[in-house]
Amino acid sequence: MNNNPALKKKNRFLVYLRQTWPLYLMMVPGLAYLFINNYLPMFGLQFAFKKINYTTGVWKSPWVGLSNFTYLFKTADVYEAFRNTILYNLVFLVLGHALALFVAILLEQCMGRTFKLYQTLILLPFLLSASVIAYLAFAFLSSDNGFLNNTILKMFGKDPITWYSKPKYWPYILTFIHIWKSIGYSSILYYATLIGIDKSYYEAAVLDGASVPQQIRHITLPLLKTTIITLVIMQIGRMFYSDFGLFYQVPMNNGMLYSTTNTIDTYVYRGLMEINDVGRSSAAGFLQSVLGFILVLTTNLIVRKVDRDSALF
Repeated sequence: MNNNPALKKKNRFLVYLRQTWPLYLMMVPGLAYLFINNYLPMFGLQFAFKKINYTTGVWKSPWVGLSNFTYLFKTADVYEAFRNTILYNLVFLVLGHALALFVAILLEQCMGRTFKLYQTLILLPFLLSASVIAYLAFAFLSSDNGFLNNTILKMFGKDPITWYSKPKYWPYILTFIHIWKSIGYSSILYYATLIGIDKSYYEAAVLDGASVPQQIRHITLPLLKTTIITLVIMQIGRMFYSDFGLFYQVPMNNGMLYSTTNTIDTYVYRGLMEINDVGRSSAAGFLQSVLGFILVLTTNLIVRKVDRDSALF
């Protein structure tokens, strides 16, 4: 019998590899996607520190240090973009999670023959593209043939409203569209946790005479705490990002609405497509990622101080 430790270790490794190679093979497509989609584009981070010259190419373009970043804060538009992005995301964070949690609890309480119908109806908007949603919004808001002007306002004897030239209405319009589009997906995430809760808790609560609101308050919400915290932290990491389709396509890139529809993502896109400045656009995108990373770390640190088990890491 060979007692060589190195040989034994090698044999154990070969046995382990024969048993697990199908699992590693299944990982290859996911790892390839992760590399191509998340890591390969990091090559473009250097654009944020260069003055891109197309005649010399990216590699030979001159380095300009932080000048692309300092330029961002010298324009009035960037403050407007940051303000809109943060305020919209704060509203989406609070309203979105509160309503998604409410809908998830309703779904859990209404399980029956019509459950799949409800689930499909609330999830359907999430599957629609931004272009389709933009045309649906136009069908409602068009000054000439829109449903709101031709039906609702006319019914009450009100004058038509030119929605696409009135910035004051768009914070409410965009918030409504975002909630309508995302609430189905968010509620399903909460619902997946709800159905995993042991029903014996509720049975014991009923025997003790607890009403449905009391069951939700003392059983459902405490057991959903970790899920709520995790989803909130993940969304906080996107605090400096915005849904490009929502803020660019739905308002149809209308210049009269920029004061309430301009966000960091649309600002970066216009900087790239209209003034063709790759360096400054990349600097804005890089700043988004850094600020989001800092927010996630800070929020997770606070959660760890309050409840260590609920933190992401």
